[in-house]
Amino acid sequence: MSFLAELQRHFRGELRENEPLAPRTSVKAGGAADLFARPADAGDLRVLLAAAADAEVPVTVLGGGANTLVSDEGVAGVVVKLPAWSGEAQVDEAGGTFVFGSGEPITKIPGAMKKHGLVGAEFLAGIPGTIGGACAMNAGTKNGETVRVVQAVEIASPEGARWWARDELVWRYRSCELPAGAVVTRLEVRLRRPAGEAELAASREAMEADLAYRKRTQPLHLPNSGSVFQNPPGDFAGRLIEACGLKGLRQGGAQIAEGHANWIVNLGGARAADVSFLIEKARAEVRERFGVELTPEVKRIGRWS
Repeated sequence: MSFLAELQRHFRGELRENEPLAPRTSVKAGGAADLFARPADAGDLRVLLAAAADAEVPVTVLGGGANTLVSDEGVAGVVVKLPAWSGEAQVDEAGGTFVFGSGEPITKIPGAMKKHGLVGAEFLAGIPGTIGGACAMNAGTKNGETVRVVQAVEIASPEGARWWARDELVWRYRSCELPAGAVVTRLEVRLRRPAGEAELAASREAMEADLAYRKRTQPLHLPNSGSVFQNPPGDFAGRLIEACGLKGLRQGGAQIAEGHANWIVNLGGARAADVSFLIEKARAEVRERFGVELTPEVKRIGRWS
């Protein structure tokens, strides 16, 4: 019996063959998934992971599609898209503890801050993608990282799902080391009460200022890659790329953004190969001129020759 036939016997969620993935990414480029799966719940996800492990079929998790580049040749195996499973909230005098599904948008966390009058995760305002992706990439800005507000992470594997305390996982700049073959399903986040009205007002102002800055400096009106590279220590990837004279460089339908050199935009009809070419071009030029090795934030998935 084929992997798909076996999976269809027990899987209750959505399954689609040859599902286009470009519409599900922020840069709107790339090929299709051999098999696309949307589990009905965490138990359904465990069924999928167990079946894939038994059949030695690769599993790729697709979050909100930000910072993700899908190969034009598609993605082998099964691509999993987690639904926005509803979370739980407990608010007390010191703050609030919230459980969010990994498929929910990152904006849910700043939204919880505003709703309950809490502070602590201002740096997440305006970051695109899902909560699961924020965990896996330890998303953040110069003002903070996701790990700062995480208390625990629920991780599913073929054997089942369990909660991991924050300190059981290894957190680094723009990454969290997860067990092999595991998938983040839920995140427990702790936010705190402000010391007073002044701190609450400063929190709101910080989020509004961050959103306004992003609108001014980032090409959000075009399909885009999100931030292409991590900022190297003591510098900015965008500054280095711009200093190499690469702002506005085009390859096919892709362009290093004229307004922000650490972004690549899709001007129309861009292929994933066009975006990948510009990523490697920027890395090579910065390496040659400054001796700095830029580390991509954009995750390339699928069949790359």
